[in-house]
Amino acid sequence: MSATDGLTRGMEVIDTGAPLSVPVGGATLGRIFNVLGEPVDNLGPVDTRTTSPIHRPAPAFTQLDTKLSIFETGIKVVDLLAPYRRGGKIGLFGGAGVGKTVLIMELINNIAKAHGVYPYSA
Repeated sequence: MSATDGLTRGMEVIDTGAPLSVPVGGATLGRIFNVLGEPVDNLGPVDTRTTSPIHRPAPAFTQLDTKLSIFETGIKVVDLLAPYRRGGKIGLFGGAGVGKTVLIMELINNIAKAHGVYPYSA
């Protein structure tokens, strides 16, 4: 995850025994991190004590919500013609120049304003 200068085949390595983890919490909002969870935006260290591994097991099937509900995006044509299921995954496909990025940015804006949550994308 960093420079590999000087590494050779057969070299001894030390296993930390811990998974790759990144900081989580309010202090991370608006910050930019590398895969090791180190800030790369020149704003100094992140003041958070909580970290979460980047690879976690999915929740058990019995823990998933079974009720069906529609996620209101705030975009009328999406809510009417192709509504999204709350808690599910969606795919957005289209050719070049048809507005996929514009639609995603509008979704992020509407979700943050209407639902008080902060969408995360990587």
